[in-house]
Amino acid sequence: MMQRFNNRPLIFNTLDSAVVRGALALCVVVWATAVHESKAAETPLNIDRLDTRFDQLVPKDAKLEKIADGFTWVEGPVWHKQGGYLLFSDIPANAVYKWKPGDDVTLFVKNSGYSGTTPFAGKEPGSNGLTFDTQGRLVLCRHGDRQIGRLEANGTIVPLADRYDDHKLNSPNDLVFKSNGDLYFTDPPFGLPYAFDDSSKAPVQGVYRLSKDNSVTLLIHDIKAPNGIAFSPDETTLYVSDVDPKRAAWLAYDVKKDGTVTNGRVFFDATRWRKDPFFGPDGFKVDRHGNIFGARPGGLTVIASDGTLLGTIETGQPTSNVAWGEDGETLFITGGSSVYRLRLTTGAAQY
Repeated sequence: MMQRFNNRPLIFNTLDSAVVRGALALCVVVWATAVHESKAAETPLNIDRLDTRFDQLVPKDAKLEKIADGFTWVEGPVWHKQGGYLLFSDIPANAVYKWKPGDDVTLFVKNSGYSGTTPFAGKEPGSNGLTFDTQGRLVLCRHGDRQIGRLEANGTIVPLADRYDDHKLNSPNDLVFKSNGDLYFTDPPFGLPYAFDDSSKAPVQGVYRLSKDNSVTLLIHDIKAPNGIAFSPDETTLYVSDVDPKRAAWLAYDVKKDGTVTNGRVFFDATRWRKDPFFGPDGFKVDRHGNIFGARPGGLTVIASDGTLLGTIETGQPTSNVAWGEDGETLFITGGSSVYRLRLTTGAAQY
């Protein structure tokens, strides 16, 4: 059913005061009441089938369901398989919300991206991309605190990476774990108060690797605006979306045996979907066949591993990101103020 979040009073869990004082970054888990509607709200959907392979991925009778709305700008959806629920960020609200079939939408993490005591100077203080590590702990891209953080059982968020060499990270945007446990993430300045004009911006808008030994390696340094990130099913290719006004594209890199990357190239040009100032190819996921399902202004673009445009799914919304969930063949979509569900006939490579 569709649920609209309602700003009713929040009931906070109280953490031990010593933990609060000592935490590097405090995150309080809270619950809030939501308003239910009687059934899921079906949303108009236009599908352009450009290749016969597309029919094996998207059913002829595919329906887009709006399952939650009433937010500001939602991003970073991730499905918790064991718990059977979806988490997603509302970046301006500095919060992570939880949606579970049959339950209310609840506020899962407050101060998800910014833990400061003074008002944040910019418009995007919150968390962006989300994922889970092998132990089921939530890992967050945190704009305001300029770090990759991990939510602990006691409610605190501990920083995993916040610097490279002698400078702070910008505002980590999206992230993906490699099967060996290394974390790859993008770091554009979108979450800084003045974005590209911010005086504290890092020297590069990089793509980094956080290794299991906690070392941070700069892998890619020549992208103007790195955004989404994902691996091919066999992890031999790393894909990154770039919303550079002069080169909006999904990029591809060969992954070397040591986990670094080489041979960067434009995989698919996204200029036709770019919007000013920096809105274009956004978050994306790769299915078990190696096809990219990429969010961008107006909907989703589906691209085969050979670079063929298979089709488009036009939602009419400023679509920001996607995540596999439920049975592994459901695609959750964040767009503007709402969250959607689309059932497919393909799914995650590993689930």
